[in-house]
This record gives sequence, C-alpha cells and structure tokens, in this order.
Amino acid sequence: MAEWHEIGPAADMADGHYQSVEIDDIPLLIFHLDGHFYALEDRCTHDDAELDGGTIENGCIKCPRHGACFDIKTGDALSAPAYEPTDSFECQVVDGMIQVNLA
Repeated sequence: MAEWHEIGPAADMADGHYQSVEIDDIPLLIFHLDGHFYALEDRCTHDDAELDGGTIENGCIKCPRHGACFDIKTGDALSAPAYEPTDSFECQVVDGMIQVNLA
C-alpha cells in the first residue's frame, strides 16, 4: 500500500537541483532532474555519510566525502568506494505538490 508524503511545491525546486528533507526519521534527498522528481535516502553506502552537499554530475549524486557516485533515478552505486545501492523512493507531483512514497 502506498504511503505518500507531501514534500512541497514542485515550482519551488529548479531543475538540476535537490533538497534535503526528513520523513519518519528517514533522511531523504529530493531531486528535480530533466523535469522529473526522484528521491534517494541521504546515505552513502560506503561509510553511512550524508550525500547532502554532493554535486550532481551526469544524472548522479557524487558523495562529498569520498566521491562515490549514485544514480539519481535508481540509487545504484556507480563508482567506488561504494558498491551497494542507496534506497530510492517513488515520487509524483499531484496538484503541483511533490509527493514521495515511503512504502
């Protein structure tokens, strides 16, 4: 069963940017990329550090600590030193509001 949580207005986030939020004690990064919204757990699987503060490069978020890259759409680890994916969550926009499904 879907567990949708409202994040905020889609119009407030420019394409190519992201924001950090926390829902039910889960730290998330919400991305606006090429007109779509994506959500990843704000966690580098290499050392459990935050991805927040990392740069977006070619559809990936680059960990600010050691440079591991994660696919924004899937959470897959794309480069060392991370080898495990970070959790990804479904996003949608309803009535102009970004929603994330934590189920």
